[in-house]
Amino acid sequence: MASEEASGSPRRSRREPEGRAPRQDKYSVLLPTYNERENLPLIVWLLVKSFSESGINYEIIIIDDGSPDGTRDVAEQLEKIYGSDKILLRPREKKLGLGTAYIHGMKHATGNYIIIMDADLSHHPKFIPEFIRKQKEGNFDIVSGTRYKGNGGVYGWDLKRKIISRGANFITQILLRPGASDLTGSFRLYRKEVLQKLIEKCVSKGYVFQMEMIVRARQLNYTIGEVPISFVDRVYGESKLGGNEIVSFLKGLLTLFATT
Repeated sequence: MASEEASGSPRRSRREPEGRAPRQDKYSVLLPTYNERENLPLIVWLLVKSFSESGINYEIIIIDDGSPDGTRDVAEQLEKIYGSDKILLRPREKKLGLGTAYIHGMKHATGNYIIIMDADLSHHPKFIPEFIRKQKEGNFDIVSGTRYKGNGGVYGWDLKRKIISRGANFITQILLRPGASDLTGSFRLYRKEVLQKLIEKCVSKGYVFQMEMIVRARQLNYTIGEVPISFVDRVYGESKLGGNEIVSFLKGLLTLFATT
């Protein structure tokens, strides 16, 4: 895999006007949700605002996994407000995993590029036009938001959470040498066919899934560009990171080390 630094000269370069995407390109945002009733209206409003101001052709696909807090009801209202051509609710009955949520969303995606991000306001849509510019400049297969490069950073986490995140990323860099600075982040832009291929190859679940996506991309020689982002801890709801997830991450890391 050739990252932004390692690739040297990209295969092709095509510049577009600042903040503008070419007419033929369409960007499908996949938003997996579980108990995001408070956050969903805000993230959707920010996405619509960012896309509209940048003149980007888009759709937002909400994949709700049977949230008991009424997230699906909120999504139905948003679909009515913004139109079913822009907001597509494609729910599932229960939690079935992040990878299968992306597969489910892609079945309904009409864009040739896919954007994945969290629905809890940790990822601000203002970075998306920059992702698109980066992709066009380097003709990258993947553009990944990074908290660990340039002016990227994390806000709202306590010291323990920061140490866990930094430590996990550091260990991963040593063991896997992935060619990207932020493996556990989940704010990325993919060519649709690239994401489909990677998901076919990935076997991990939970937080290891995002890491495996980058590792498999390296194996398949996909190119990766990086954009520094600010990650802000969720305002509403509870974090889904716990002790079980940390243990699963370590097991998954060792599995990837042994098999890649």
